[in-house]
Amino acid sequence: MCGIAGEIRFDSHPADQAAIQRMIGTMTGRGPDDEGLYSNGRVAFGHRRLKVIDLSDDARQPMIDQDLGLGIVYNGCVYNYQDLRQTLTEKGYKFFSHSDTEVLLKAYHAWGKDFVRQLKGMFAFAIWHLDDGRVLLGRDRQGIKPLYIARMPGALRFASTLPALLAGGDVDQSIDPVALQQYLSFHAVVPAPRTILKGVRKLPPATLLEVAPDGTEKSTTYWWVSFGPEEDERSYSERDWEDAVLETLRRAVKRRLVADVPVGVLLSGGLDSSLVVGLLAEAGQKDLSTFSIGFETVGDEKGDEFIYSDIIAQHYGTNHHQHFVGSDIALPALQDCVDAMSEPMVSHDAIGFYLLSREVSQHVKVVQSGQGADEIFAGYHWYPPMMESDDPVADYAAVFCDRDRAEMCQTLAPQWQGENDHVLPFIKSHFARPGAKNAIDKALRIDTEVMLVEDPVKRVDNMTMAWGLEARVPFLDHEVVELAARIPARLKVRDGGKYILKEAARRIIPSAVIDRPKGYFPVPALKYIEGPFLGLVRDVLHDPQARARGLYNDAYVNRLLANPSDHITPLGGSKLWQLALLEYWFQRHGIAAHGS
Repeated sequence: MCGIAGEIRFDSHPADQAAIQRMIGTMTGRGPDDEGLYSNGRVAFGHRRLKVIDLSDDARQPMIDQDLGLGIVYNGCVYNYQDLRQTLTEKGYKFFSHSDTEVLLKAYHAWGKDFVRQLKGMFAFAIWHLDDGRVLLGRDRQGIKPLYIARMPGALRFASTLPALLAGGDVDQSIDPVALQQYLSFHAVVPAPRTILKGVRKLPPATLLEVAPDGTEKSTTYWWVSFGPEEDERSYSERDWEDAVLETLRRAVKRRLVADVPVGVLLSGGLDSSLVVGLLAEAGQKDLSTFSIGFETVGDEKGDEFIYSDIIAQHYGTNHHQHFVGSDIALPALQDCVDAMSEPMVSHDAIGFYLLSREVSQHVKVVQSGQGADEIFAGYHWYPPMMESDDPVADYAAVFCDRDRAEMCQTLAPQWQGENDHVLPFIKSHFARPGAKNAIDKALRIDTEVMLVEDPVKRVDNMTMAWGLEARVPFLDHEVVELAARIPARLKVRDGGKYILKEAARRIIPSAVIDRPKGYFPVPALKYIEGPFLGLVRDVLHDPQARARGLYNDAYVNRLLANPSDHITPLGGSKLWQLALLEYWFQRHGIAAHGS
C-alpha cells in the first residue's frame, strides 16, 4: 500500500521532477517508510512506500527491470502474487525481489494488458516502456485503490490523491457544476470519471488507460458484473447458496492474510466485521488483534456499539482494543480528517475511521474490514421495496437522493443552478444498461459500481492511509462480488436484508451479533450538528472564502443553521453538514473562490 504519482509529456519539454517531488511529498501518510523518484526525458514517476510485502530495498519503487525494458509504480496488494510468480518462473522469468510489484511487471511482459484479469487484489499502477515511454495506467475491479488524473497542455499527470495533483501545480481548480449537483443530490457521490474540480478526473474502476507517446489515449473496461444465476446454479437450494457464500468468503479472507507483517481486524461489532473475525479464527489465526471505536451519546442516539464488539472479542479471545472518542477529541481532529480527504466525504463515518486508524496504526500495519457487504448482499432499507418497483428510477431516487431538483434550486445560488438535472438522468442511464433485468438488481448494481466505490471504499482508503495503515476488504474480493450478484435477490432482501449472508454466518459466529439492530459508525454530534460542531459549521459557511465562492442561497443556509436537526436527508445525514463539509474541504485544500 503506497502513494504513486507521475507526469507524461507529449511535447518537447522534459517531465517536471520538482512537481513530482511536491506530489509525493503530500503522501507521506500513504507511504511513511520510503520514497523514490525516476525521471527520464518526457516521463517522471514518484512513489511513497508502506512496507508490507518484501520489506527489503529490493522491492523499492519506482522499480525498473532493464532486461524487460519496463518500469512500474504501484499502489496496492495482489494477494495471489506467489502463485503468479510460480507460473512466471516456470515460463523462464528470473526474479530479483520477493515483492508483488515485480510480479506485476513480469506478468505484464508475459501476457500484455490482459494480465490484470489474473490479478486477485487491489491495485492502481503505472507501467511504462523504457524505450519509447508508452504508459499503461490501471485500477482494480472495485476501485479500492484510487487513481486521479489531470490533463494539461502537453502533459498528463496522475496521483493516488487529488491533493497531490494540486501540489504539482497548474491544475484547473474551477468547480465542475455537474459534479456539484451530483454531490448535493446523489448522497454526496460524484461518479467517476468526474470530481468536484474541472481539472481533475479519476480513472474508473476496472479500467486500463493506454497513453501513447503522442498523447493518444485508449481506455478499456476489463471487468463487469452480471446479475442472475449461471446455468448450473439455477437448481441451487438455499443451503447450496449458503455453502457457496462461506466457501468464497473463506478464500477471500485467507487471501488477505498475505503479508510480511501482522494483520488485524477493524471490529465494529456488526455482522460483517464479526464474520471476518470468525472466519479468521476458523482458519486457525492466533493472537488476532481487533479494534473498535465509540463516540459520545447524543439524546437517544447511542454513540458506540462496544456491547457487540465485546461479544466477538470475548468469544474468539482476540487481543481487543477499544477506543472511545469524546467531542473534545473529535472536533480538533475534524480539520485533519478533512485534510486527509481526496474528495469531500460527508459521511459521519469519516472521522470515525480517521481516529480509529490513528489508534490502530500504533499496533499493526494491515487490517481487514467488513466494508461492502451491505451493498452486495442488500443490507440497506431501500432494497426490499425495489423488489416490487414499477418505476425503479423514481423509487430509488426517492430513498437515496438527498434533494430533488426543486430543492436543488433552493440550495444553490442562481449562477450555479444550471438548466438541467444531472442526477436522475445518470441513474436512468445506469439502470438502462444490460446485465441487470430486475429493479432490485439495477439498484444493487449502481450501488456496487458507483456508491460503494465513491463513498465507503474511498473513505476507508483515505482515512486508513492517512496513518500508514493498509485496509483490506474481503467482501470486495471480485469472486465474492460476482457470487453475490448471482444469488437470487429474494434470498438477499428477505427479513430486512442480507438474509443469505446472515444464515451462512450462523454457522460461524454467535447469533447475538446477527439478529441485533443494524448499526454503523455512529457520530451523533455530526448528524444533529450542535454545540461546538454547530459553531464550526457556522464559521465555515460565513467565512469570507465561502461568501466569495457564492455557491449557496443565503436564505436556505440560514434556514438550516436555525434548526439543523430538522433537515435530515432520506438516508439520515445532515443537509447542513453536507453544505459545510464541501466548503470546508475547499478551504482546507486551498481551492480559490471563482465563478462557474
